[in-house]
Amino acid sequence: MCGIVGYIGYDDSKEILLKGLEKLEYRGYDSAGIAVMSKEDVYISKVKGRIAQLREAVDGNVHATLGIGHTRWATHGPPSQENAHPHQSKSGRFSIVHNGVIENYLEVRDEYLSGIELKSQTDTEIVVQLIEVLYNEMNDVSAAFRKAVELLKGSYAIALIDAEDAETIYIAKNKSPLLVGLGDGFNVVASDSMAMLQVTDQYLELMDKETVLLRRERVEIQKLDGTVVEREPFTAELNESDIEKGTYPHFMLKEIDEQPLVLRRIIQEYQDENNEIKLDPDVRQAMKDCDRIYIIAAGTSYHAGLIGKQFLEKFAQIPVEVHVASEFSYNMPLLSEKPLFVYISQSGETADSRAVLVQTKELGHPALTITNVPGSTLSREADYTLHLHAGPEIAVASTKAYTAQMAVLAILGVDTANAKGIELDFDPMQELAIVANAMEAMADQKDVFEDLAREFLATTRNCFFIGRSIDYYVGIEGALKLKEISYIQAEGFAGGELKHGTIALIEEGTPVIALATQAGVNDSIRGNVQEVIARGANACVISMKGLDKSGDSFVLPQVHEILTPIVSVLPLQLISYYAALHRNCDVDKPRNLAKSVTVE
Repeated sequence: MCGIVGYIGYDDSKEILLKGLEKLEYRGYDSAGIAVMSKEDVYISKVKGRIAQLREAVDGNVHATLGIGHTRWATHGPPSQENAHPHQSKSGRFSIVHNGVIENYLEVRDEYLSGIELKSQTDTEIVVQLIEVLYNEMNDVSAAFRKAVELLKGSYAIALIDAEDAETIYIAKNKSPLLVGLGDGFNVVASDSMAMLQVTDQYLELMDKETVLLRRERVEIQKLDGTVVEREPFTAELNESDIEKGTYPHFMLKEIDEQPLVLRRIIQEYQDENNEIKLDPDVRQAMKDCDRIYIIAAGTSYHAGLIGKQFLEKFAQIPVEVHVASEFSYNMPLLSEKPLFVYISQSGETADSRAVLVQTKELGHPALTITNVPGSTLSREADYTLHLHAGPEIAVASTKAYTAQMAVLAILGVDTANAKGIELDFDPMQELAIVANAMEAMADQKDVFEDLAREFLATTRNCFFIGRSIDYYVGIEGALKLKEISYIQAEGFAGGELKHGTIALIEEGTPVIALATQAGVNDSIRGNVQEVIARGANACVISMKGLDKSGDSFVLPQVHEILTPIVSVLPLQLISYYAALHRNCDVDKPRNLAKSVTVE
């Protein structure tokens, strides 16, 4: 669910909409479309493909001063022209674009839309058909629009146009981001201020469950009961940092929210037109030729390497060692005959990792860098590079680069397995798409994680994370996030190690966050939870759907078991964010830390 733009004014809307959609391309998408209205009719153009293809499909002879546009990432229904937005009602009177997920769309369909033949597989078409049904009963577009969105459950950002009203765009928002931009003789709507900075820097922030009547000379914000809301605009400053942050209070929160978009972009970048993995053949050959992989990293990237070890060993069946860069540089172990060194770094400038790269190059060993910055030092000096495609990460505490690292490592593992002729019943692109949807659903529940942060971490001086198997590595990353931005002393432990000393740290009220996403160790980690509760701990259990039990604090959407680390880390990121926020910490720039560690 990607991007929305809309324009109502006196200029031709087509180019404004297309340029706005181009600004939203970074979000990832598989189809795009616009609906524009002239004095004569509504014209819809939509394609499965890129904005460049949409440009070719748009009729340049149509002069339209009102329009809406959309970039779509498939959720309900596969990528296709039929499923692309905008969608129209049965009569063609109403046209809609929508971001988000309507959770009760099937119930709405069954209750209100019997006898209406649907043209797509989307939840979005259900909404526009519902609006027309309600309009036919109420004979009032604005009232029907408010009633429709009141019936919806889930997340939505909606823009609707009426073929019989060239003076209004109808807008609604709940959980999904949406802004109204103000101009002189025009107004706009967009998912992100970046999309419409071409025409205005004045914006109104919309709150959940508000609707808007957007006209050329006037904007009217209403609550669902019709009460008018007055709100002052803010200025989107024309400098790089603020443009990237948009209306988010912190870069970290924005970057957490961007993670589903990043996963979708990774799928696009690493998948060819035949839906096969697209990878540099030299990287593929290097993976096939090696007898052991040595992952070198630091901090969060090291934790991604621990997860990556599981992917590479289970998929590609290559032994993997994961090393802290600063330790490896001064204490190199015995190496195998044909090693491949994999350097993981968000910035590509990590000094400790580069020190190891210099040493291993002198020994003649091949090197692969996985980084978010292709032109960085590690990228330039290694033999091969895999790009994370996460976009600029500004907050010191890494979030989206971390999940991107895990996703790319999973793709690398499956590609190597394919190259070696190892049969896998695992489609990484399909499974990562499911993960992206799960992350998006969780990101819409921020109030839940804020409540958990308040319940477990408001006054504590320490916190422990426990897990078994792959959950243990996620717990280590969760502990790092919490300590680096909230300054709460936090540690991650393997559940089975508690009895070997660390349970001595448990006191009355000590918060313990336990992860339970792996079927094979679910009973064991549940036993560890009972052990710490018996000693006074305040336990917060985050479990996977299907493994959950009564009393768990949060249940994750179900994804493929091996990819759970990409999903389970998001609650830990948000809990850490809110813990820091409630303690008045500088979330984006925690004390004593820098984004890129360029000295040893």
